[in-house]
Amino acid sequence: MRPWSTSSEAGPRPLLVSTRVERNACDILSLLSPFGEAQIKAESSVPVNPDFMRRAIALATENVTSGRGGPFAALIVRNGEIVGEGANSVTATNDPTAHGEVNAIRAACARLGTFRLSGCQLYTSCEPCPMCLAAAYWARLDAVYYGCCAADAARAGFDDAFLYEELRRGPGDRKLPSRQLLADEAWASFAAWIASPDRIDY
Repeated sequence: MRPWSTSSEAGPRPLLVSTRVERNACDILSLLSPFGEAQIKAESSVPVNPDFMRRAIALATENVTSGRGGPFAALIVRNGEIVGEGANSVTATNDPTAHGEVNAIRAACARLGTFRLSGCQLYTSCEPCPMCLAAAYWARLDAVYYGCCAADAARAGFDDAFLYEELRRGPGDRKLPSRQLLADEAWASFAAWIASPDRIDY
């Protein structure tokens, strides 16, 4: 079976994109703009249920009023049933990756006993940041529905547009410097993966 890829759906990539990570990031960015101007081409066949969005919004608001974290929450739905919920817990857990969408994905995967969430939809109180959008793709979710957009988040002090712009830049032009080291030696890990008869592809 041909591996799942964004390349067949995404548009032209920006210049200065060379590594596989950068190409995949740009493919994701071309599918969904930071301000929601581009729409996902393939719509889920499952009807959209506004009640699930209301639940995500309520969780996000409660997360703020309770003092547990930021104004973000999300839930995963399969066959009309909530199988995972999560609210932002970055400050509560000292974990910068503990966004609402990531926590919801983790909860759903734990409950369902799988790392693939095909057949599931993500309802989130705000348009996903680049990290959470990538997580949605890795989880193989069928669709993403969001309440507020990235521009709304920026008004509240969460400017994800900066991150989207950074991903469009070459490694040498980003605020966070990065460069490749020991590429030949690092390939040993991939060689072991390719040769492994027990690997589980994801």
